[in-house]
Amino acid sequence: MARLQATFGGSQPSTFGGGSSFFSLAIQGVILSELKLFIPGPTWIRPEVRKAGSYPEFGHRDKQAVEIISNILMNLEHIAELPAAYQATLINGSGSNAMECAVRSLVAETDRVLCICVGAFGELFQTLATGFNAHVERLDFTPGAGIDLDILKSVLDKGSFDVVTLTHNESSTGVATDIVQVCELIRMHGALAIVDGVSLFAGAPTCIAQALPAAYVTATQKCLALPPGFGIAFVNEAALAKAQTIKNRVYTLDLLRHVDMARQGQTLTTPNCTLLNQMHVQLDYIVNQEGLQARFARHRKQQNDVRAWVRARPERFRLFTEDADASPSLTSLYVDSRLDLSRTKALMREAGYLIDTGYGKLNKRLMAESGQVMMRIPHMGDISDQMLGSFLNALDNFTGDLAR
Repeated sequence: MARLQATFGGSQPSTFGGGSSFFSLAIQGVILSELKLFIPGPTWIRPEVRKAGSYPEFGHRDKQAVEIISNILMNLEHIAELPAAYQATLINGSGSNAMECAVRSLVAETDRVLCICVGAFGELFQTLATGFNAHVERLDFTPGAGIDLDILKSVLDKGSFDVVTLTHNESSTGVATDIVQVCELIRMHGALAIVDGVSLFAGAPTCIAQALPAAYVTATQKCLALPPGFGIAFVNEAALAKAQTIKNRVYTLDLLRHVDMARQGQTLTTPNCTLLNQMHVQLDYIVNQEGLQARFARHRKQQNDVRAWVRARPERFRLFTEDADASPSLTSLYVDSRLDLSRTKALMREAGYLIDTGYGKLNKRLMAESGQVMMRIPHMGDISDQMLGSFLNALDNFTGDLAR
């Protein structure tokens, strides 16, 4: 039997939650501390969503599952502001699973593929595609900058590509893309667009109705503020028609199978029913309680608040992205070389926060090129203005001491 011991208080009281004490749990010698997650996913989860994780289990092929999944898909379509020609579907796993599902179902072995990279997750599309296709090219833009439409047009003019992949919100660099303009350019060149919206969905408009990508994929653990466990895909009729022609689809990565099951209010393979309960509660909250436009507005406000906070501390921080390219769900910033991010992370942990110290591969590159590194401040999901303010105050105190 596991040894379990809960402790409250300690030397570091919590700086959040209306004065509630810091909480930790010891299970077989492993200390599990309750930290407010200020990392680019997984994100902090509301108590009501945690509670939903204890709701009764159910059979995944029972009529109760059909009712829950159908309601989830309806609310996902509402959040996506989805046109009638699209179908939403749940894919067991992560956002990466949804990305691979779209690639394997929409890219033929002889297709020419262009992967647009404004960060690490554009590179992930390239990795997924090159696993079975020898005709993949990559178009890189400077980290921290968005897509230059003139450069993209020039590449598309020369390339005769069948599929183009891109990232709506690049969480490794904090860059957002105007997918309406980019997807229009892709369609003009006769290609299908696959869009990764993992770190933006439910934090800002998807623009699917205007951009009309073949597929738009996302996941539960970012702006939806749920635990990881489902990829989500929105696919249109053109994508489904293309998928019919693909010979190398595999069972769990077959969009056609996923869509067929979604239309029956089901998932293709056995889902995490606990997470389905949590999704049911959270999506109802987003759609019917907070409201979609209010949620988007909160993300925009927090984006502006964090960027103003960074600008007010030029001796310690500098914004990594220009305003025009800035992500609505997280802010990336250069860190002054005097600041020890490892120590800052440890101090913030003692205060009850888990912080991000930058995307590892990108920081290695930045250090080699300029001697600088960057960190990211997420403001996604259900983070309130009060929570964000408390977090920034704590970060200000610790980094202020280190900078002096």
